[in-house]
Amino acid sequence: STFAGLELRNIGPAFNSGRVSDFAVHPDAHHIIYAATASGGLWKTTNAGTTWKPIFDKEGSYSIGCVTLDPTNPNVVWVGTGENNSQRSVAFGDGVYKSLDGGQNWENVGLEKSEHIGMITIDPRNPDVLYASSYQRRRHVWTLIDGGPESAIYKSTDAGATWRKLTEGLPKVDMGKIGLAVSPANPDFIYAIVEAQRDKG
Repeated sequence: STFAGLELRNIGPAFNSGRVSDFAVHPDAHHIIYAATASGGLWKTTNAGTTWKPIFDKEGSYSIGCVTLDPTNPNVVWVGTGENNSQRSVAFGDGVYKSLDGGQNWENVGLEKSEHIGMITIDPRNPDVLYASSYQRRRHVWTLIDGGPESAIYKSTDAGATWRKLTEGLPKVDMGKIGLAVSPANPDFIYAIVEAQRDKG
């Protein structure tokens, strides 16, 4: 009965048909939140969502796939452009951006032709070790190819100069979307959620 009069309310930032693709919360100041939108840029609130300000309007992409704060310095903001959705109207981006001042100024730091960046994780131990997942898809009005032999997990130990495909323990059939997470407590533990054929996911 204490909370009976409270209702959830939309605090934005979104319009009709808008898609919020990711958000990041300042670890020490929880009223500072960044919201990445699939087709509306990056937004920031400094008052716990009461008001929002667009902070990515002058950059090269309006489509955002992910936003991440450096846990050791939350003023360092990383943005991956290109929404991570499987739709006919999906928009692509122009690489990875980095801000050193909480989103006031941005620099494009590479991967301009990657089109879609769905996740950025800050190294807890060794910056030369990278993991990446690929998702084979083709979406048209008349068909959807939702996975295939090109969906995979890759690992680099030389900061991305070379990559090898990981197969041990993964489904042997065609895979679809793959989500990855690295344990911050022990980076030797990698978690993957995998779509796969014939209930093998």
